This record gives sequence, C-alpha cells and structure tokens, in this order.
Amino acid sequence: MEEHKYDTETGVELKRDVRPLTIKYQGRSKTFDMPGWYPATDECDATFTQDDLKVYDNAIKELKAEVEHLLLPNEIRTIRKRLNLTQIQAGLILGGGKRAFQKYESGDILPSRAISNLLRLLSIKPSLLKELPAADEE
Repeated sequence: MEEHKYDTETGVELKRDVRPLTIKYQGRSKTFDMPGWYPATDECDATFTQDDLKVYDNAIKELKAEVEHLLLPNEIRTIRKRLNLTQIQAGLILGGGKRAFQKYESGDILPSRAISNLLRLLSIKPSLLKELPAADEE
C-alpha cells in the first residue's frame, strides 16, 4: 500500500520514495539513496523525517571522513578490539574521555585526525600501546 501525505503549505500530494541525492564537500561529491516524502513534480520541496535526516547525516560524515582521511566507525571498533581495550579504556588512554569511543563507533561523531592517525599507528604496531600512560578509570 502506497503511503501519501500532503505538503502543509501548498497542499501538494507527497509520496514516500527513495531518490538519489548528491552532496559535495571540499570539491568531492557522493551520491546516495535519500528516503523522504517527494512531490510528483517540482511544485514544492521534499519533506524528510528524523530517520531520513539520519541517512543524510551519515552520508555527509562518510564523505567528510573520506576527504579528511578519518577512520569510519567499523574501522575504529576493529582496531580497538584488536588492542583488547574497552571503549572506556580506549577513551581514557588514547583521549577523548569515557564516552568518546562509544560515540565514534556508533557514528554519532567523527574522530579527529589525531585519533585516526594514532589508531592507524597502533593497528600497525600494537606494542606501542604499552608506551602510553595508563589512565585511571574514574
């Protein structure tokens, strides 16, 4: 069954659909499938739910991570687990605080380039971890 709703300003009928959308960041672009409520013509703008906007936010974060050479959530999780660190330990030892790695790994925030580079180095040479001062878990 097709879902329908109407634009509140124009009264134009909108249908639930997924359409390609291209975003740009620092000269690079990415096209992805954007869910939303779309008009049959260009009579009004599309409308997006909070869940739709999460798709948009994730696409922007992925493009920014690619352009700025930042690690993605799954890469961060893989490296942290290889280092046998909990998310709290990683945040306290490597920086960012207790919840930083939970936020990086869930995709809520992007890591800094410094954290990305540190994790890359530790993934190549895990023995360097013992050179860092341990942090007390508060």
